[in-house]
Formats: sequence, C-alpha cells, structure tokens
Amino acid sequence: MQQHQGKPRFSLGQVVATPGALEALRETGQLPFVFLHRHQTGDWGDLCEEDKAENELSVAQGYRILSAYTLTTGVKIWLITEYDRSVTTLYNGPRNLDSQTGKNKVLTSHAQIL
Repeated sequence: MQQHQGKPRFSLGQVVATPGALEALRETGQLPFVFLHRHQTGDWGDLCEEDKAENELSVAQGYRILSAYTLTTGVKIWLITEYDRSVTTLYNGPRNLDSQTGKNKVLTSHAQIL
C-alpha cells in the first residue's frame, strides 16, 4: 500500500454514491469520507498488487482509478474516479460499465450527490 502522508494525489470531482452503498455504510455507521480520503491519498484498499500498481500508473497518466474496501459487515464498497477526474462514485456490487463510453451506466443515473 502506497500512501502519501495524507496528501491528496488527485481530484475527486463531484462525489456521488449509489443508494446501495449509502445503505451499506449506514448499516455499519462508517462514514463515506473515511473511504474517500483513503482513496484520494493512495490507499487502494482490498485490491491485488497488480491493480494497485495499475492505480499508480492511472494517477500519473490520467486514467480511471479504482479502490475497494470491506466494511465491518463484510460488504465490499468500491470507489471509482473517472479518468477526467470529473466524478468519483461510491457503490457496492459489480461494476456495470457502458461498453461505448466506459463509464458506469446504471450507477450515475441512481447516484446521490454527497
């Protein structure tokens, strides 16, 4: 895990969350801002080493950044910051990417702004 002393490494853009992610967080009493901070400072959470290395490249080259964290209930939440840093989405469940745009399709239409 490569952290950078709590310093933000990239912009989160607009932060949104799906209802499922918000409910999962509510059930644990955990705050989304804790996971957003970890994501933004380079603590990629529960990713394999290969995906963590990909995130390091993504920060440097301006690609999409993905983190995953396991809540105290065992539920996994995901954070994804788009390549253009316009939005970061918190969600649970598998990624649902639009094959044409590469963006999260269902997620953004049901997400709530934090």
